[in-house]
Amino acid sequence: MRLNSIIKGLRRFLTPSIVVTGIYYMRFGAKVSPRAEVDLSSNLKLGKKCVISSFSKFKAADGPLVVGERGGFATGCFVATGAGGIEIGENVIVGPNVNIVSVNYRTDQLDVHLEDLGHTSKGIKIGKNVWIGAGCTVLDGAVIGDNTVVVANSLVNRRFKPNVIIAGNPAKVLMKRQG
Repeated sequence: MRLNSIIKGLRRFLTPSIVVTGIYYMRFGAKVSPRAEVDLSSNLKLGKKCVISSFSKFKAADGPLVVGERGGFATGCFVATGAGGIEIGENVIVGPNVNIVSVNYRTDQLDVHLEDLGHTSKGIKIGKNVWIGAGCTVLDGAVIGDNTVVVANSLVNRRFKPNVIIAGNPAKVLMKRQG
């Protein structure tokens, strides 16, 4: 197991970013900025015409990360999977500095340091045609339904039905979207 970790680390730090950009373009037709930090991982699947902007980080070493077609991630996003993974639908727009993290520390023992307790990972699901505004955080276990708008600087930590606008810390439904 330790040798596996060393190999992953070496691959991450020794592979030039322009090579990573080329690999994801050839494999998926996705546009990954050479200034982004994206894991070379079989867990990461990007849909056609996905865009990952500069200074974003995509970590898919511990679980699956699947992004549908035309997923767009602005500058400075951080996306990291746990064992539960992250599933993002088609036509999702993610504003700058958004964090999507599907792993959490266990907190069931008070007398043990949090790092020694281990992790949990329920996973995250984000539907299609979703807009996540700048500065939002989406936490493990969250589900965002199709056609949802998440207002800037919101914290999403639970399940939301489709066709709503949500905002706040923690996020709550502001209104239903009418079609």
